[in-house]
Amino acid sequence: MFTGIIETLGTIAQIKKEADNLQVTVASSLTHELKIDQSVSHNGICLTVVAIDGDTYTVTAIRETVEKTNIGDWQTGDTVNLERAMKLGDRLDGHIVQGHVDQTGTCKAIYEANGSWYFTFGYDSGLNNMTIEKGSITVNGVSLTVVNSKKDEFSVAIIPYTFEHTNFNAFKVGSKINLEFDVIGKYVSRLYALKG
Repeated sequence: MFTGIIETLGTIAQIKKEADNLQVTVASSLTHELKIDQSVSHNGICLTVVAIDGDTYTVTAIRETVEKTNIGDWQTGDTVNLERAMKLGDRLDGHIVQGHVDQTGTCKAIYEANGSWYFTFGYDSGLNNMTIEKGSITVNGVSLTVVNSKKDEFSVAIIPYTFEHTNFNAFKVGSKINLEFDVIGKYVSRLYALKG
């Protein structure tokens, strides 16, 4: 379980394909605090630490993760948002994030507005995910509030701190991103569908 509050950035040091899996090695300032079998969110994807070597650690992504997220597009040198699992008793500064990406989306527009940025993302609404205005959404692991919600797209406002301390500053129109929709909203939507 995560909060969507990014702790730091990591850099992809190596990507190795093993059968259907990807072994991803990440260089991070958090490495010395990690242990084998620990869960870490990488751009919103919950992955387990399987090896640690100096300032780098390695995680494994299975085929389902590769197919459902943007991890298959990662390249050596890319920057990823990192968050360790939350501790019981900590403040929940973001929202409840599972680290289970629901689907990918695409950056459709970026514009600056007096020191902040607005990002618009499109997604396939045919997969039965949805946003609501002032509701929560996780984009590449970052907990955000939806400011404009439509059937197949939504917008978020990014403050300078978030822009500087996450990989939002690397987004371009066309960038593929990971989306995790609000878990409470997903349950409500499912219950509503079952009643219909």
